[in-house]
Amino acid sequence: MKKPFNIIICGVGGQGLITLLQIIAEAALLKGFDVKTSELHGLSQRGGSVSVHIRFGSKVFSPMASKADLILALESQEALNFVSFSDKNTFFLINKHQTPTLGDTVSEKTVKNNLEKLGRRSLFVPSTDIVQKELKKPVLAGVYLLGVALFKNLIPLEEKDIIASLKKLMPKQLLGINVKALQLAKKNV
Repeated sequence: MKKPFNIIICGVGGQGLITLLQIIAEAALLKGFDVKTSELHGLSQRGGSVSVHIRFGSKVFSPMASKADLILALESQEALNFVSFSDKNTFFLINKHQTPTLGDTVSEKTVKNNLEKLGRRSLFVPSTDIVQKELKKPVLAGVYLLGVALFKNLIPLEEKDIIASLKKLMPKQLLGINVKALQLAKKNV
């Protein structure tokens, strides 16, 4: 890759953003890329906004992306908070999930309309609902969404890279269920 690939993952505290960051970063390292990451925890202890940046390529100098190639939103309304990190080439992959907050919620339709007005490409996926129904583990929504990105060729990694990363990072008792979440995305894409 001539230029780094930039991913921003956004959501709320407790959705596994840091774990997802580690999975992607490790997969990119195993593939031989230079990797830089940044964690912006925000109010994660209270279910507040959280985001992480991942950049990988032949050489990466900064952990923060000014423009993302891919924005993974684990919470749908959080996608709008990161429009300033996007351009017409950015793809938004959004979990159709909303976490109740103290403020007003923004409907999926509103999120979709705002992204369309700006000319942003997006795909809404009911990740939380799918993993809850199939695996009884809503926290796997991030791994499922990563699988969608992988099998739709939205990220320059391969399935073997992600599985090798999972094997390295996950405790044995959690490895199988994480691989199942990834495979479930493959089945549904």
